[in-house]
Amino acid sequence: MLISVINKLNAFNEGLFEPLDSLIEKLPFADWVIDAICDSVHLLPFLFVVFLIIELLEFFWAERINSLIKKTGKSGILVGSLASIIPQCGFSVIASSLYSRRIITRGALIAVYLATSDETIPILLATPSKMYLVVPIVGLKLIIGIIFGYLIEFIMPTKIVDNEDFTPEIVEEEGCCKHDIEHGHKREILIHPIVHTANVFGFILVITLILNYCLESATITDLIAGSKFIQPVIASFIGLIPNCAISIGITMMLMKGTITFGAAMSGLLANAGLGLLVLLKNNDFKDTLKIIVLLLLISIISGTVITFIA
Repeated sequence: MLISVINKLNAFNEGLFEPLDSLIEKLPFADWVIDAICDSVHLLPFLFVVFLIIELLEFFWAERINSLIKKTGKSGILVGSLASIIPQCGFSVIASSLYSRRIITRGALIAVYLATSDETIPILLATPSKMYLVVPIVGLKLIIGIIFGYLIEFIMPTKIVDNEDFTPEIVEEEGCCKHDIEHGHKREILIHPIVHTANVFGFILVITLILNYCLESATITDLIAGSKFIQPVIASFIGLIPNCAISIGITMMLMKGTITFGAAMSGLLANAGLGLLVLLKNNDFKDTLKIIVLLLLISIISGTVITFIA
């Protein structure tokens, strides 16, 4: 049933862009450039629909979820992990802000970082032939986030502010595309998905061009294929870069087959989006460094284990 639906979506997508593909193929570019342009353009309608749905969820539900996380205190690990699988950068930003004020625990913060998917899920949902990757990626990130969140809280308990003493503060942190993640406006329901789709499309096109060019070189392909147990380490360090382009790049490399699934999981686990920037700005530096090291180690270990098993 699901495979049939995915095949129909794929066929619809191919048919929709067939006339445009014919025009693009007439351009005086190399085949790898033509393929990159076509592949990127094919994602546009699906990306917009996915980002529109996400924007609606964020507008109507994000404030309620954020309030719930604030009230859960030490039980915020499970709630934070579940909330983070919704593909948006806002929860990692909010979680970083809450942790810096000790409203949630260190375990809850790491759980949110590990579970958050940023741009990964929208890109996979926008590619019918790769939709099957959504469940294993989301499932593994959720399980790893919950397990290590509780483990860290058991080993390194955090003293937090009592809910009774908590006075709400206005959070003015910005999410991707400079939009307000906690005080959205109705006009952003349509505008932000359009802007976000354009931004992500630009990232995808550039990354796909680079990957296609690299795949033309047998040397690079052989190097990647021969270092699958080093990939999780490299991907984890890359994943720490607080930018949505990183999750896009890792996802595209997985889709192109240039990195293993385990390496992709390492990079995606380490990629907390803009959350790390907020933590670096608002939290004690030594404590932030400790969190980054923990995030890095968990990502490397998890990705390596997945690589051995897969």
